[in-house]
Amino acid sequence: MEKRQILHLFTPAAQASPFDVNMAYDAGYDAVVTYAGMSVSDVVTLTQDAIFSRGPKGVRRTGIFIGGRDLDLALQMLDAAKKAMVPPFEASVFADPSGAFTTAAAVAAAVERCLREAFGTGLAGKRVLVLGGTGPVGTASAILAAQEGAQVRLASSSGLDRARASSRLVRDRYGLETEPVLANRSSLDALAGAADVIIAAAKAGAEVVPAATVAKASNLLIAADVNAVPPAGIAGVGVMDDGVPLAAAGSGKARCIGALAIGNVKYQVMRGLFDAMLAAEKPLTLDFRHAFAKARELVQARR
Repeated sequence: MEKRQILHLFTPAAQASPFDVNMAYDAGYDAVVTYAGMSVSDVVTLTQDAIFSRGPKGVRRTGIFIGGRDLDLALQMLDAAKKAMVPPFEASVFADPSGAFTTAAAVAAAVERCLREAFGTGLAGKRVLVLGGTGPVGTASAILAAQEGAQVRLASSSGLDRARASSRLVRDRYGLETEPVLANRSSLDALAGAADVIIAAAKAGAEVVPAATVAKASNLLIAADVNAVPPAGIAGVGVMDDGVPLAAAGSGKARCIGALAIGNVKYQVMRGLFDAMLAAEKPLTLDFRHAFAKARELVQARR
């Protein structure tokens, strides 16, 4: 009898995310087992317990998902799980802390598509302002934009030191440069006014770009907001907007992308990566790069 599909969900958080559990079951896993409060040092033992107990064939029907809220910690756990594999005992591993990789991939792919359709250009050379840049979605969005050649300002509203720490992570781990900036009342208008693209990835339910600032965004091409909880993160952006004009923008030509339009792509990306793990004959290691490739595939198919 063929062995069941089992997903082991590792998280450093106090509890696993119900969103992640639901997604895994809906993708087709027969069992999802959660391990909360984990540290990097726990990963090797649990990974090897998972792979050695099923045999070389059964391990192909074993997956590991890494959640939590800390992007850097999740990447460390991903590395530890990968290093714990002993061929031919190798399982697929997928990291998506706080949904950051799949959400950021959806944001970047949607922005890229909108730039091409509305303005005949891409992210390369664009001035991108990421608000909430120190959170997992914001940092991942900054990585993807910088990877595509954008000039990225990674912003924090709570302190320049936090922005510097996130920029340092991006540089040290991926060799990409971002500019850390403080986005507060005195600096926000100037930051928004210089941006071609604004990505609002701050906490849910917080307006980070008020209408007065939108009106001063004289270079703005794209405004993307991941916040689905009222009020909107960027004034004037509706949750279902997908490339529609942002009439209030000072540039007179900006388009906007709302949270549910982004979320629809994010859902499909996460489901698609789980599907890939379930179908894989060889082990996969999945992170934001694979999420971005899948998101691009999805948004291009919608054209």
